[in-house]
This record gives sequence, structure tokens and C-alpha cells, in this order.
Amino acid sequence: MSAPGLTAVAGWDTPLLDGAVYTLEAVTERLPPWRARVEAVARALGGADYWSGPAGTAAATAFCEVSAVATEVTGALAASLSSLQEAARQARAAQETAAQALAAAAASGVTLDEAGGVVAPVPVAAPADASPDVLAAHYDLLAEQAATAERVAATAAEALHAAARAAAAAADSSGPLAPLGGLGASRPGSFGDLAAVVLADGAWIRSCLPVAGTSPEAVAAWWAGLSSRTRDAVTTAEPRLVGSLDGLPAWARDQANRVLLDRALADPAAEGYATARAAADGIAAEEAAGRTVQLWSFDADDHLVALAYGDLDTADDVAFLVPGVGNDVDDLDDLGDDAQAVADAARAAAPVAAVATVAWLGYRPPGSVVSPRAWVEGRAAAGGRALAGDLAGLAAARAADRGSSSAPPRLTVVAHSYGTVVVDRAAEERGELAADALVLLGSPGMDGPASDLEAAEVHEASAPLDPVTWLVDVHGTETDNADFGATPLPTDRDTWHGWYLERDRPTLAAVGEVVAGAREPD
Repeated sequence: MSAPGLTAVAGWDTPLLDGAVYTLEAVTERLPPWRARVEAVARALGGADYWSGPAGTAAATAFCEVSAVATEVTGALAASLSSLQEAARQARAAQETAAQALAAAAASGVTLDEAGGVVAPVPVAAPADASPDVLAAHYDLLAEQAATAERVAATAAEALHAAARAAAAAADSSGPLAPLGGLGASRPGSFGDLAAVVLADGAWIRSCLPVAGTSPEAVAAWWAGLSSRTRDAVTTAEPRLVGSLDGLPAWARDQANRVLLDRALADPAAEGYATARAAADGIAAEEAAGRTVQLWSFDADDHLVALAYGDLDTADDVAFLVPGVGNDVDDLDDLGDDAQAVADAARAAAPVAAVATVAWLGYRPPGSVVSPRAWVEGRAAAGGRALAGDLAGLAAARAADRGSSSAPPRLTVVAHSYGTVVVDRAAEERGELAADALVLLGSPGMDGPASDLEAAEVHEASAPLDPVTWLVDVHGTETDNADFGATPLPTDRDTWHGWYLERDRPTLAAVGEVVAGAREPD
């Protein structure tokens, strides 16, 4: 096929190509959230008791096929889009430059052919009796005509080179679609044909798994690029990775962590059995009541567990409850009660909002406030890293799965006692702390002012009779000190250190308002 001529390039309808690129961009942006909704329906059907048998199995299979095809098509379109965007850019440059070359040729009397060749006007001989000044002017004119012809030729060559680059980029844009059979006579004739092409190559590659240090945003993008079938394969093969990977949605972490939970429950003599039993009992109680519960994190060997009450993937308001000294997995039940009390208070403050709270034992609190400082600081640093990662991971997962019109969830950390020191260390981790609000209850003190904690809102409650709030020489500035800069929440005078979230205390209602984003300044 011959290359287009200069006149044809100047007449290219580049707005039409720009429109096609815009349409493809829109399709590429909308496919991931659409696919996420399809997969949510598939997960709901998979866990439902009301549709079983051949029809239910067929429906689940169909949703898996739709997800797989959507994944591959999204990836192919995204790769194709990059080349098509370059084709559109080069085509605009070629069209504009070709038009400039033709206009310049017409204005200067230069003849310009379709291949960009030029013929300057036939020079007129100077008069025989011309004076030196006339001869000088005559030769200057000839030189100017030659220079103009060279400029026109260079402009025409630039236009044709841009046209060639546009054609090459357009050809490249078809490459990513070829594996799907989307070109020529071999293109699939139906969705079933396309699914067969996609599902024939559904293996995952172990070396492509995220490595330590991968950002939550990169992890979320990696996960979004996997089909549901590949996700299932990765989860089955690597549940420990999937269950703890910051950037994955809560449903995926829950699925993987339940695999680990079942393994830990299989050996009552194992070190982590008590942790597994506590997590399993908490899950069973919620599911028996018909409520959503997710095993956000689980490490039986290290006695770490975080249970989410509600759906972290869809909640409007999310709160992580970080406990303090003396708490361990034996207290998961009590921490869960606190988490649900906070959720109830948030719903009371904003009845239409969906709320999820997390009983977060993602670190091992020290046994008492008088534990050796170096050991205590080590616990705080480890907890801070884990908390910062969990918050960033949830934020990244929610951003990857939501549509462009969906608002992000409001994230609040409700920290009690030594848990406030963990928040302090989390804010010191690399990157901004992914929390909209912090609530510090019964804090033993913070290293710096509230502004160092990187959250737009910092609230605190320090009851007069809470002895832990007097330990400022151990951990730093009192959170109820005006110089610290936190917004105070109400307390009863007789509130003891562990009573802030009791249902008959004013602090709980105020915490619920903070979680819901409905707290009015006093």
C-alpha cells in the first residue's frame, strides 16, 4: 500500500480520530469498575444458599467467563490505546504541517508535488544594462526564492514523516488485540468464542507476584489486571501473601485468610491455635447473626488478627480500632464489642451511611505501661508500620475498584491508650497517613503536636481520673494540652481508663460522630 500524498494528509479528518481515541479511553476507564460489579455479583452467588445445583453452577461459571474476558479485553484495549493515542498525536501534527506546506507553496509560487518535491519558479534573467544595485537586488530575490523552496520542502518532509509515524503507531495499536483473535477473518463470532480464546491461557506466573516493598497502588493495579480465575489460582497457591498484601480488596484478603484460618484450626496442639479459635469464634458469632464479617488480617504464629464488622469494600465510613496495653487475642471479643459500639454510634450520627469497623490486633501491645521502654518502643514501631500499611492498602484497593463518580470512604483511626503511640509511629512512616480523622482515647502522650500526625482531624479524650494520661514523662505531650492542638471530646469525670467506649458514656456518641464525619465543633 502506497504512502498517502501531501494533499491527502492535509485533508485528514483528525477530529474523527480524536473522537475514536476519546471513546476508547472512556471504555478502558469504565471496564474495571463494571468488572468489579460483575465479580461482586459472582461472589454473592457463590456464597448464597438460595441458588444451587446445575443452574447455580452454570451462573457462577458464566460470571467467571465474563470476568476473564473483561480482564483480557481491558488489558488489550489499554495497550492498544497507548499506540492509538500516539497515532492521533502524530496524525494531528502531520495534517497541520502538510496544510502549512501547501499554503506556503501557494503563497510563494513554489510548485509542490504529492511526495514533497519542490520546483522553484523559473528565474527571470536580469536586464542586460542593470546597474550593480539592481543586479544585487535581483540575486537577493533569487536567493530568497531558493531559501523559500528549501523551507517548503523541509515542511513537506516533516509532514510526511509525521504521517509515516502515525501509520506505524496505528499499525502497532492492532498488535495487543491479535491474541484475542480480534482482527481479520479469524475474529471471534460470539462471546463464547472469545471466552474460549481467553480461558485457554489462564495460567499465572509465580515470578509476576508482587515483591516486598511494592506500593499498595501498584499492588491494586496488579490485582485489577488478573481475571477472577487467575485470582482464585493465586489465592489457593499463596494465601499467606494474598491475605496480607496491602492494596488488595477486603474480600480477597478475607478469602485467603480463611484458608490460613482453616489450616490453623486443623491442629489444636499448634502454637497459633488459640488465635485461630478466637478469630473463628468471632466470625461464627457474626455470621450466625446474619452480619457481614471479614478476616482482614491473620497470622496465627504471631498472634495477630484483625476482624472487620461490615464490608470494608463498600462502606462509606470505616474505623480501625487500635487497642493499648494488656490486650491480646483473648480480648478480641471485647475489642469486637467496642468496634460494633462505635459502628452503632456512627450509624446513629449518619443513618444512611454504610459503616464498617475493624477490631485491629495487627500488633502485639505491651503487657503494661511500665514495660521496658526499648521493648515498648519496638512494639510501637512494628505496630505503626503495620497500621500505616493497612490504611494505605485499603485506600488503594478502594480507589482501584470504585468508579470515577464514587467518593472514597472516610477512614478514621480510633486509638486507645498505647494504641495512640502506635498511631504516632504510623504517622512517621514513609508517605502520608491514609486517615481522614484520628481519635486518641486515654493517651499516655505523643511525641509532637497534632499537626505531625498527618490527618485533617485529630480528636482526643482524656478523663480526669484516667491515670494513663498522666504519663507524659514517658511518651511526650499530653493530648489534652492546648499546645498539642487536638479537638477535645466529652468525657465523664469518673470515666476510668478502659471505659471511654462504654455505651452509657458521652465519649462513644462523639466518637461515632467523628467516624461518620458529622461531629460539629463545640
